[in-house]
Amino acid sequence: MRWLPAALFFIAALAIAAPQSGERLASESKRATTAGATFTAPAGWSVRTSGSMTVLDPPETDSHLAIVDVKAADAAAAVAAAWSTYRAGFNRPLKLVTPQPPREGWDERKTFEYETSPNERAVVQARAARAGDQWTVVLLDGTEPTFEKRAAQFGLIVGSLRPKGYERENFAGRRALSFTPERVAEIRSFVESSMKKLGVPGASLALVDGNRIVFEGGIGVRELGKQDPVDANTLFMAASNTKGMTTLLLSRLADQHKLRWDQPVTELYPKFKLGDAETTKQVLVKHLVCACTGLPRQDLEWIFEFKNATPESSMALLGTMQPTSKFGEVFQYSNLMAAAAGYVGAHLYDPAKDLGAAYDEAMQRLIFAPLGMNSTTFDMARALKGNHASAHSSDVDGKPRVASMGFNYSIAPHRPAGGVWTSAHDLVRYVQLELNRGKLPDGKQLVSEENLLMRRAPQISTGDSQSYGMGLSVDKTWGVTVVHHGGSMAGFKSDLMFLPDYGVGAVLLTNSDEGGMLLRPLMRRLVEVMFDGKPEAAGNIDAAARNFKAALAKERERLVVPADAAASAKLASRYTSSALGDLSVRRNGGVTTFDFGEWKSAVASRKNDDGTTSFITVDPAVIGFEFVVADKPGKRSLVIRDGQHEYIFTEG
Repeated sequence: MRWLPAALFFIAALAIAAPQSGERLASESKRATTAGATFTAPAGWSVRTSGSMTVLDPPETDSHLAIVDVKAADAAAAVAAAWSTYRAGFNRPLKLVTPQPPREGWDERKTFEYETSPNERAVVQARAARAGDQWTVVLLDGTEPTFEKRAAQFGLIVGSLRPKGYERENFAGRRALSFTPERVAEIRSFVESSMKKLGVPGASLALVDGNRIVFEGGIGVRELGKQDPVDANTLFMAASNTKGMTTLLLSRLADQHKLRWDQPVTELYPKFKLGDAETTKQVLVKHLVCACTGLPRQDLEWIFEFKNATPESSMALLGTMQPTSKFGEVFQYSNLMAAAAGYVGAHLYDPAKDLGAAYDEAMQRLIFAPLGMNSTTFDMARALKGNHASAHSSDVDGKPRVASMGFNYSIAPHRPAGGVWTSAHDLVRYVQLELNRGKLPDGKQLVSEENLLMRRAPQISTGDSQSYGMGLSVDKTWGVTVVHHGGSMAGFKSDLMFLPDYGVGAVLLTNSDEGGMLLRPLMRRLVEVMFDGKPEAAGNIDAAARNFKAALAKERERLVVPADAAASAKLASRYTSSALGDLSVRRNGGVTTFDFGEWKSAVASRKNDDGTTSFITVDPAVIGFEFVVADKPGKRSLVIRDGQHEYIFTEG
């Protein structure tokens, strides 16, 4: 799918070892390696131990995670010894080694990525961590479909891995420090310095403490090359932060007795249908945004073909999609399911209107207007006419650029999942409502506490001390509850976060893809300042910036930009896919462009290790969509994949 060099954790692999029998776990289980490192194993997995190696196998037989205890001189030697223990003769070419900050009791950490070809659909990675003179190496060996499906479970194992005897920093029971002007300045300074390191042109930040907005303002510029500054009222695409507001709409409808959280969706909207009839029957209202139904992330079908899409066609597209895991088995994020939540609510709000108009009106009247979110809108034209931030992303050489907005129109037909434009000034008022358990600043109860809090109830585990509710994530990593959610559209990254037990919250909106590297560190910095925690956030930013640049440079080494003329000449002028629409190949001044109608991008070419050729989009904000040449006699074809699906464009 997309090449996103900034932070791919599960990258790609080799031939799979035959599975061996092991203990099958009926429930999530705390375990230890032979050297005493501890970790959590997911339910449904098998665990087997052989000498210094512990191997964990998911229900699928094509993927494995091995943890190997090693005594070695350095990380490279530890990884080599681990691969030798796991599979003798391992010799896949090393692609990149990236150091990580020492964290969670580990004195040294490094990640090793290996070269693969896209048709392998493989995942191969090693992570070496040292505590004292003991190395613990995690080997990832498997296939992209399984790693994407079970990413949360792989993440649970890796995220919970700690040295023998280590206790994680815990703020539970510690008195929180108030946000004095000095502490507010610390957080603002952290955001500003991080933006410079990451190359983020602009951001808007707001902070709440004890029901008071203690800061709201902008940093940087709305668009590179222009002087217009970001302020508290600058509009950004908040993307998936729309989801929590969509489920807030459902809460208001529940208060009006128009729905019950445990009510089958088909009772409320009989046209609701997934590709699997049995799963359709099981979906209750609370499951629409739980990421727990087994429906996979299948975004390519709506981000490539959306010119004629409508809210009604968004609902219909769900009926073509099949679950790839059991109901309630594992976290799998689905934007179209979240869109369906908003449109079901819209139908209940006004069944006489079409779904889009009813949703827009319901959100305006029941959410935005009562909260005083006067600038917040789903109207792209309205947003772009006023005080708004432009999209930005690094180009293929790592330079920040203004990005085209064409790609972002894809969300409009599915806007309950991520189409809102908002400002820090507006969005922080939504966070205030969450902190006040449904009450407005004047004391009026906008939504009942019961139905507000239902959205935070854990529906599925997303990792170590983390769960997903209904459009909101709950994180207890540091012993205190942080409710949050991120947002990502092309050239925009955002997050909102709040600590309900302490009355503290923050909103961050950025106008750059690189802003995504700032979101988790801001959460860490927030709790550091509140609880006088270890100063880790700044180091996390430094590592993210350094490793992003290293990964980008490594990928760039193999790219031919513009695309190789001889390889481009072999392409057909037009391709079509039944699921993704049409692709036109255009050449101008030596540059090859893939034009999908709704959006387009110049492409680079790359010769893969297996002899195949890939064409990869390289325009800012849409960098990394990979098309592999798959010509057959008499028919030219291109293949593009996401984690679990494959789509073929054929000449015609």
